[in-house]
Amino acid sequence: MLKTIIVALDSSELSQQVIQTLDRLQIQPATKIILCQVIPTAESEEEISVDRPHNSEDILYQEIERQLQSYQANLPCKSEIEIVNGEPAEEIVRLAHIHHADLIAIGSRGLTGVKRIIQGSVSSQVVTDAPCSVLVIKPSF
Repeated sequence: MLKTIIVALDSSELSQQVIQTLDRLQIQPATKIILCQVIPTAESEEEISVDRPHNSEDILYQEIERQLQSYQANLPCKSEIEIVNGEPAEEIVRLAHIHHADLIAIGSRGLTGVKRIIQGSVSSQVVTDAPCSVLVIKPSF
């Protein structure tokens, strides 16, 4: 049985597909789901607290929180919301360690070729570095 699942979301349409995939997993009521979203930070010399929103990000943070709460309302088990700042793959893996996750569910943008090289693949990096299994949901066309 899966005790803890990290569900990595972003503001794309793919997030809805990731949530729909959870329905197919037949999650038990004892499972805990952590809905997380990472707000990428610009490279900066300053020390920034990664777990707290900043004034310039308040509106974005509130929008993300509302969206995650709407997903949370329909889950069949206990859940938490994590909104953090940082590099997405690193933060998702960090949260998996903190919460002792059994599974990470994440969407894949389906980038290939040069786009994948330039923009990077968060899901590929998470698969490589995760301390647990990773379910990668590809976009349906």
